[in-house]
Amino acid sequence: MKKIILPILSSLIVISCSTSYKNITAQLPDLAILKDGVYRGVYDLSGTPVDVTLDVIIKENKIIDIKIIKHVCSPIGKKAEVIIEQVIKKQSLEIDVISGATGSSKAILKAVEIALKQE
Repeated sequence: MKKIILPILSSLIVISCSTSYKNITAQLPDLAILKDGVYRGVYDLSGTPVDVTLDVIIKENKIIDIKIIKHVCSPIGKKAEVIIEQVIKKQSLEIDVISGATGSSKAILKAVEIALKQE
């Protein structure tokens, strides 16, 4: 009986984790109103093990760097960390997510949004 329950329970957890982030969106606040500085964003992707803490550095109304302080995720989720390069380059959160690391990608984008909305 235990041998049957464990695979079923594992499957339910995976299904729940894989669908909980589908509706998450992130929008970049108006950078023109932000002062130069470091802004901290934290986002816990509910229903999954994904948890992100990052610092967004603003200078002259532009994102000049994003430093990931903490990123709790599966090993494949680490691939999503390259998304910060695109955010800086495009000065936007309208970025394609990293295939296979969608949850972590969306959590990183949401943490950036949260960081910059704290003003």
